[in-house]
Amino acid sequence: MPTFTNIHHLAVTVRDLDASVAFYEQVFGFEPATELDDETLRRTLFALPGGTNLGLTQHDRGGDGSGSFSPFSPGLDHLGLAVETLDELDAWAEHLTGCGIEHSGIVEAPYGYALSFKDPDQIALEFFVSK
Repeated sequence: MPTFTNIHHLAVTVRDLDASVAFYEQVFGFEPATELDDETLRRTLFALPGGTNLGLTQHDRGGDGSGSFSPFSPGLDHLGLAVETLDELDAWAEHLTGCGIEHSGIVEAPYGYALSFKDPDQIALEFFVSK
């Protein structure tokens, strides 16, 4: 059976690429790695630590008009980004607060700690550290 080694990229659709790129630059603290612009879409790619890429895509053909992202509809529930220590998770909470980004605060689960927030399209994001 063929195998794969990891997740190479995750692409999410956004309504306003410029606003989303500015948000992710502010959160991540670094600029995108590359961009793609063709007749049907614009995409900006962030090269995340660990080798996974995050693509933000604005399609020329708009959505169905149903509104913002919902984790309760079929599709993406949330994007979880790994953090090494609880101290780093605390630092992320401070960073998000300093950026004026609303977040959940650190929430403990039986398997780790999560810090949840949303991007401009209400896509659920999370910094997570395992126990």
